[in-house]
Amino acid sequence: MKESLKQKQDAIIADFQVFDDWMDKYEMIIDLGKEIKGITVDKRKDEQLIDGCQSRVWLKAEIDNKRMNFSADSDAIITKGIIALLIAVYNGEKPETIVKEELYFIDKIGLQEHLSPTRANGLLEMVKRMKLEALKHV
Repeated sequence: MKESLKQKQDAIIADFQVFDDWMDKYEMIIDLGKEIKGITVDKRKDEQLIDGCQSRVWLKAEIDNKRMNFSADSDAIITKGIIALLIAVYNGEKPETIVKEELYFIDKIGLQEHLSPTRANGLLEMVKRMKLEALKHV
């Protein structure tokens, strides 16, 4: 059975609760970034770049069988890990779910408060872009 958006967020929260130290949490984020399906350099397009990010982040959105699938890449390892977290939650979801449902795991794991202001802004821009991509298919 497919995990719901809530179940995916709760799983991420549980994964992060294992660590007390934010350095360990950053390591986990970096590892997640290494695992995602990236976008090869030759397939990157300027229109895939997310505005407002300190680092360069490319996001590709596709719809298959009425479900969203995202792939992404970044030139910064932490940023790539952050987008990997968002992809873990949003991949395979219906566009309506992405547009309507709240992303609460970011606050619960304390991610935004442990990012620099420019990275925190970039995180918000990533979420906004993914929701806008989903909105095209609602």
